[in-house]
Amino acid sequence: MYLTGFADEASHDVDVQIRATKELGWEHIESRNAGSGILHDIPDAEFEEVCRKLADAGVKVNCFGSSIMNWNTDVQDPIEPILEQTKRAIERMHRLGTKLIRVMSFKWYPDRETEDQLFEQRVEKMNRVIPLFVEAGIQPVHENCMNYGGLGWPFTLQILENVPGLKLVFDTANPVFSQDRTKPKPYPTQSSWEFYQHVKQHVVYIHIKDCTRATEKEKGVFTFPGEGDGDVKRILKDLLDGGYDGGISIEPHLAVVFHDEAVQSTERVRYENYVEYGRRIEKLLVEIGHGDKLG
Repeated sequence: MYLTGFADEASHDVDVQIRATKELGWEHIESRNAGSGILHDIPDAEFEEVCRKLADAGVKVNCFGSSIMNWNTDVQDPIEPILEQTKRAIERMHRLGTKLIRVMSFKWYPDRETEDQLFEQRVEKMNRVIPLFVEAGIQPVHENCMNYGGLGWPFTLQILENVPGLKLVFDTANPVFSQDRTKPKPYPTQSSWEFYQHVKQHVVYIHIKDCTRATEKEKGVFTFPGEGDGDVKRILKDLLDGGYDGGISIEPHLAVVFHDEAVQSTERVRYENYVEYGRRIEKLLVEIGHGDKLG
């Protein structure tokens, strides 16, 4: 087991990402934004500079938090740009020795009925992308985010059944603010524990964030791990009790949210929140009886 995180929540500056990682005593970063953009999209010269800084610091990129087929990508758009992204990602992952890449199953359409989400088109395009990673010795992992697979656990399993080579990264908080399209209207939000129970045999990686469930009077808010409704303690304990030995990646969302520009903070607050979140997850691991795995 090892600890890692979306270090761009500390800063987009790679030097600061490295500093936060070192302060926590960790060796890994899940890279999303690095400098001027997503790691698989930044210019070659900038990418090489990132590689140099990481190597000099002894910090590894364990996973690409890619934007490939993500919540902002329409399945009806041409696939060629996605294939180009995929090619760049593979080349850069080989350069860094990275073996995991987070992908999704395209954005879902709130104005369409559940059975009218263009499932066949999604599968057809995913089956053009996923084999490219697998053939390159890279494991693609699907996240239960704001995409087709995130509509509920049966949708994630449906994707897995129809896209060979794909495995899962489970995000503990995403169900809490996602509609459960397995239930009748008006759609309630999902249960993280229920979702996890149905997919855990396919989980090879986990994202830790937490939030409170929205009510009629209050909007849901992101919290430190174990303080929200994401069943973080319960899920992590079950996962580790079962012998899980992969990465645990923090995605705080306390000071900045990748997909919501309204949630921003100063560089200092971002950095301090990220480091504190890392310390809280270490403390939580001790509380659930797995502190020995911290090394």
